[in-house]
Amino acid sequence: MTTAQTGNVAIAPSSLGPLRVTTIVQGLQNPWALAFLPDGRALVTERPGRLRILDLATRTLSAPVSGLPGVWASGQGGLLDIALDPAFAQNQRIYFSYAEVGGNGLAGTAVARGRLVDLALQDVQVIFRQSPKLSSGNHFGSRLVFDDAGHLFVTLGENNVRITAQYLDHHQGKVVRLWPDGSIPSDNPFVDDPDALVDLWSYGHRNPQGAALNPWTRVLWTVEHGAMGGDEVNIPQAGRNYGWPIITHGLDYNGQPIPESTGTSAPGMEQPLHYWVPSIGPSGMAFYTGLQMQRWHGDLFVGALATQQLVRLDLDGDRVVGEERLLNGFGYRIRDVRNGPDGALYLLTDSSNGRVLKIEQGKNVWRPRTRSLPSPAPGQRLAPSPARRTTAPPRER
Repeated sequence: MTTAQTGNVAIAPSSLGPLRVTTIVQGLQNPWALAFLPDGRALVTERPGRLRILDLATRTLSAPVSGLPGVWASGQGGLLDIALDPAFAQNQRIYFSYAEVGGNGLAGTAVARGRLVDLALQDVQVIFRQSPKLSSGNHFGSRLVFDDAGHLFVTLGENNVRITAQYLDHHQGKVVRLWPDGSIPSDNPFVDDPDALVDLWSYGHRNPQGAALNPWTRVLWTVEHGAMGGDEVNIPQAGRNYGWPIITHGLDYNGQPIPESTGTSAPGMEQPLHYWVPSIGPSGMAFYTGLQMQRWHGDLFVGALATQQLVRLDLDGDRVVGEERLLNGFGYRIRDVRNGPDGALYLLTDSSNGRVLKIEQGKNVWRPRTRSLPSPAPGQRLAPSPARRTTAPPRER
């Protein structure tokens, strides 16, 4: 085991009262994803291609897990998300996404699975490869989410080749839905379309780096980067077009309209549930399901890379009714957000000296929640909320 630097505790203000912000470990190189094991330990990916096991009780990191395939660690590429098989307790299987280089020197997102045995992966199989590979280092997407039926959703960026998000014969800018072995569900929306890839679920996405299953409605939610503004929260539905780059609420990085864009709306294209102008640079996300911070139970937390904050979205069903910016002034690019088994929130910070942070309520500051907890009926959708604006400047991810 490797002992990392620990013991840094800070206090952050919030509407809940003081929050205790504890550095569990630091010294990780651009950590990207966190997943808790049944025994309370956690898996942590580092973008250069390392997977480690974090013991929260001793605050130590393991040596890198062996057996991973080759990872293309360039630009935004590398070892990215990680998820446990729903039957992990029986099969010890984990799933991970990563950037894989092709023969043309360009890269795309791949997904593999393997059995975690001590500090080694065994029986590794690649179950998905983005086709074609078009990335020179940008926009891999790569979040992994299982639903209750056992489907695996994979979010895919458009590799910074914008118009491909509209091409149904390309994986760029899509959400795909697979069975855990990589096979295709027979009820996927494009299985009978000879001009479309059969694994597609939704399309018209830019770079969705956050995804989570809503614990009340049991459907997939995502967040994706806009360009200069236009970051979005979406609920991707089967066969729907989410518009990029034809419609967007953002601009190009030169301050001009996106060249392919016709405006902010168009027939047959979905509006986001919520969007940000200027950009916050959204990455990992989690619905808070713990009871340690009871007033926030049911709210959506999103890591903000560009504004270096943790963003809390107050939800009423599928509607955003409020927003709070947390960890202001800490200077942390928040890459991932996860619920911990102890009821706290755990965050990853994106830097060459990355941290695992624990967020919990300070003592003796609990106040009763003034509204009922969100508990919409399965499948309920309400009207989108208006955008919340900030004055923070946009920043390239």
